[in-house]
Amino acid sequence: MRADRLISIILLLQTRGNLSARQLAQELGVSERTIYRDIEALSQSGIPVYSIRGPGGGIFLVENYRTSLTGLTNEQLQALLMLNIPQPLVQLGAGEALKTALLKLTASLPYRRAKEDSLTHQRLFLDWESEGSADYSIAFLETIKQGVWKDRRIRLIYKPHFLAVVHQIVDPLGLIARGNDWYLACLHNDHIRAVRIDSIIDAELLDEQFIRPPHFNLAEFWRNWLEHTAANLPIYPAKVRISPSLAKKFPQFMGETAQQAIKPAELTDDEGWITIELNFENLETARSRLLAFGNAVEVLEPEALRLSIADFARQSLSMHANEV
Repeated sequence: MRADRLISIILLLQTRGNLSARQLAQELGVSERTIYRDIEALSQSGIPVYSIRGPGGGIFLVENYRTSLTGLTNEQLQALLMLNIPQPLVQLGAGEALKTALLKLTASLPYRRAKEDSLTHQRLFLDWESEGSADYSIAFLETIKQGVWKDRRIRLIYKPHFLAVVHQIVDPLGLIARGNDWYLACLHNDHIRAVRIDSIIDAELLDEQFIRPPHFNLAEFWRNWLEHTAANLPIYPAKVRISPSLAKKFPQFMGETAQQAIKPAELTDDEGWITIELNFENLETARSRLLAFGNAVEVLEPEALRLSIADFARQSLSMHANEV
């Protein structure tokens, strides 16, 4: 409804300050033309909202157009701003209502608190649209959080998927929660990248401070990172059969791609095995991931992957034959 959208525009401007029509359009899922019409309607109704076109412009409210909310400590406010929405609430249709409630809460903060909220949003981003994978224990998350909040450098040792161990001193710019998965946006040698927290082997908080890039936007970085990763990810398709005992747990191990593949799949035989198609980075990645499931997964295609898995299984059996 338009009334809800107009209220959302006011709350977004109170919470985040100056925003472009494009940012508002992306946030509310409408066109920029619709945003400009809404701004005109708000202005005609007496809301002190202004629009300035060109570089350095944007849409904004006058600074004193807000109410006050007292009684929250900084720690309590930070905790509220870090709230993630559990997937069951999203499935029940309560996700957007909770997101709007948090927005209303932060919009009613005094200006100083609203600025603290803005700083929090530049250090923590919740990817509301993604489910992530299974729950797992996150080591070093508290250390990394301290680095992000206090602008202190961190010495990282991490292992990207199937790559060599990496040693780096990084500037931790922000944390991203994608469902149950955590990522660190960090700067190293003038390049900003996202590192999965569960790939980190060790993290040490250093005393050295760093200066945050003045125009860094965590939400925008994350959207661009996802688009870049998807566009540059090699695709190696494989058709596999999944046993009934593994089918329910398979998405927990393989992530969103497996979950999306299993949902439309139908039982293909009397034993209840499911045939699905998955995409991997390459043959080696597919082989390593699928070998871990033993006889609960059968590779149907491509033939090269099927033969490679069989060869590795024979090598392993030969190595351990005396123990069988």
